[in-house]
Amino acid sequence: MQGMRFESPERKASPGLLGNGLMAFFLVAFVLICYGLVVCWSACQVDRDFNFSRQYLGVLLGLICMVAVWRFDYRKLGNMVVPLYVLTIALILSPFLPGIGVEENGARSWIKIGMQFQPGEFAKVTMVLLSASLVSRYGGQLDDLRQYVKVLFILLTPTVAIMLQPDLGTGLVYFFIAGVTLVMGGAKPSYLLATAIAGIAAIALLLGIDEVVFKHEDPTTSTGYEYKILKQYQRSRLTVFLNPEGDTSATGYNLAQALIAVGSGGLFGKGLGNTTQAANGFLPEAPTDFIFCVLAEQLGFVGALALILLYAAFIFCAVRIALRSDDLFGMLVVCGVVGMWLFQILENIGMTIGLMPITGIPLPFFSYGSSFMVTNMIMIGLIASVASHHASLGGKRL
Repeated sequence: MQGMRFESPERKASPGLLGNGLMAFFLVAFVLICYGLVVCWSACQVDRDFNFSRQYLGVLLGLICMVAVWRFDYRKLGNMVVPLYVLTIALILSPFLPGIGVEENGARSWIKIGMQFQPGEFAKVTMVLLSASLVSRYGGQLDDLRQYVKVLFILLTPTVAIMLQPDLGTGLVYFFIAGVTLVMGGAKPSYLLATAIAGIAAIALLLGIDEVVFKHEDPTTSTGYEYKILKQYQRSRLTVFLNPEGDTSATGYNLAQALIAVGSGGLFGKGLGNTTQAANGFLPEAPTDFIFCVLAEQLGFVGALALILLYAAFIFCAVRIALRSDDLFGMLVVCGVVGMWLFQILENIGMTIGLMPITGIPLPFFSYGSSFMVTNMIMIGLIASVASHHASLGGKRL
């Protein structure tokens, strides 16, 4: 991406949906959302702790937000780094406000104002816009070390803030959004490599401090030890995929049940609504973290393959829009969203089949959660806004 240049001519919105790839993008998105609703409904039927009407409400609210964002000219946000930064941090820290913050499963990630939702999910939108707005200032050539460090510090702040809740999964999503934006925004490869090495060294240092300073006996954990910086259950989630048979904790058990669910589906599955693992309580949180297992058990390899092909077509359409964007900011917005979706898809499916660490990252358009659904619909609106405000149907190519 070094040396990339974008022109910024006087622009008008492109006419209609045809010719700019937006019609195909909307069509695939519609099929994907409908497929997700069917699978989520089926999962909610076997786990009555989840109310499907909230998912349906999330889609309706998401449609309203999507259309509003689509009609809004995204270019007006191109120079709003400070407001976007403040808004991102405010959303992430809002669960710590007394009176509205709600703690669930050991994480303070929710707020309740009439209805309960996760502001960290909506901060994904502002994180995409913040990253694109900040990096686009350098015209596709971020090769000054001082400027790179400043950009990196600004983008890492939300990641650190969300991990204080603690919410490791969402923090990884923020980190991936920032990383993709830096790569596509022309950051010098040597700086990116040095950042990766420094990150690995920092993690090793923290784990070393945890092992030497904070490690203490705790008979309630699977190993008999507990830590302060990275709790034992978090360690189990990150390492259980390496040796699922050797982990006797709840994390290892959940992964074993997930693998059974995926494998038992066979070629065509047991049929919609027919599931053993989730229905008998062997697979916890089936409509959220392990929704892919429900799909694979009920619809088999064919259903899982259909989902992967839909995702591939969806990402292809979005990338096509990014390639047609005639300004750097618009291209980076789409790349940030695509990077977020790709990471969540690969991580969620990978963790349910034992190829990736278990981090609790949901599956886009499938996992239960109205906040998550609304956020993804807003992302569709952002990409549609970029597609609708090209100077021409062709735009500049990368």
